[in-house]
Amino acid sequence: MKSFELRNAHFDRLVNTPDLRWLGQNTNHARPHPAVTEAMLRSIHDEEFHIYAPPAGLEELRAGIIADLGLEGFSALVSDGAVASLYHACHTLLGPGDEFITTDPTWNWPMAFARSVGASVRQIPIYGEEHSYRLSPERLAAAITPKTKVVYLVDPNNPLGTACTPSEIDAIVDIVRAAGAYLIHDCTYRDFAYDHTLAATRYPERTLTIYSFSKWLGLAGLRVGAVVANPDIIEQLTAAPPNNLGSSILSQRAAIAGLSIKNEWFPGVLAQQRMIQKLIMEAIGGIPGLSLPVYPSNGNFVVLETHGAGIAPEALVAGYQKRKIMIRQGAYHTPTFGDRFVKVSTSVPTEWIEEFTTLLPEMVESARGLNETTKLF
Repeated sequence: MKSFELRNAHFDRLVNTPDLRWLGQNTNHARPHPAVTEAMLRSIHDEEFHIYAPPAGLEELRAGIIADLGLEGFSALVSDGAVASLYHACHTLLGPGDEFITTDPTWNWPMAFARSVGASVRQIPIYGEEHSYRLSPERLAAAITPKTKVVYLVDPNNPLGTACTPSEIDAIVDIVRAAGAYLIHDCTYRDFAYDHTLAATRYPERTLTIYSFSKWLGLAGLRVGAVVANPDIIEQLTAAPPNNLGSSILSQRAAIAGLSIKNEWFPGVLAQQRMIQKLIMEAIGGIPGLSLPVYPSNGNFVVLETHGAGIAPEALVAGYQKRKIMIRQGAYHTPTFGDRFVKVSTSVPTEWIEEFTTLLPEMVESARGLNETTKLF
């Protein structure tokens, strides 16, 4: 079978596993606010699915996204999820001979999008104590070349959970501006951060802010997100969008309702996932060799280092899958550092994490004998 067939079959098995504990995709499994489900049910009852949504998104949603970010004067282009915005931006801004710079680890798909249009990709390693698991502006400046067209910054970083400080954003913006490049600021996890600075407030002329409803609102399967930038960039993006007939109107109704109740609903979600991070930290205390190199995390996930315990991440993942618990192996994010860690999602029911932590000592011991034989897909 082709590799994509194997990969798809793997995820199809996960989706069709009853009662699977989803601890590897950073999806938010908090019970939705009634206003969100009611908005979707009303849309279905009114049979809105017969019609196309406006090509750039419902005006109420576009305005709500701008207000949520506090980026007055900017423009939002609603998409079929944040990944569609990233695909669109890379295909619009990049071409043969251009250079795309990001970190290692990062979220991998934008690198594939850049390569697909002929751009080269350069990654700056940030994993390890020597880098404090974050991108220093000095190392970014050293990586910039005359061919650099786009700098892609996942902030907070997925999978590490580090977030840029205001001074780091200031310095990064100065570097990107001096290079005349675009900055794609992927803020998918900003709502989980202890502090977050939007680069667009410093570099409005060439920053594209990527916005997602998958994580904070839990609409991953509905596929709705946006790219936010100054109107000139959005005008450029609307010239040849991947979907000129509008994103799912059902999803947009849910997103509008979510924004309306965010202030009353999301603080509870945030407090719950931070408490779950604490439970994981407490659980690893009695297991030699395990560690959380970034704690607390600014995302709804933590990186759990397994390297010191002498086990392969894939072995731990495979062991948990047998117990209907899905966690993510590091190699999904980075071939360079993927042998060092697994990632565990934290915006999930407490009982899921209690199962995970209760099984952890057993899973660590059983994984020791699988280091050479485990292949996930």
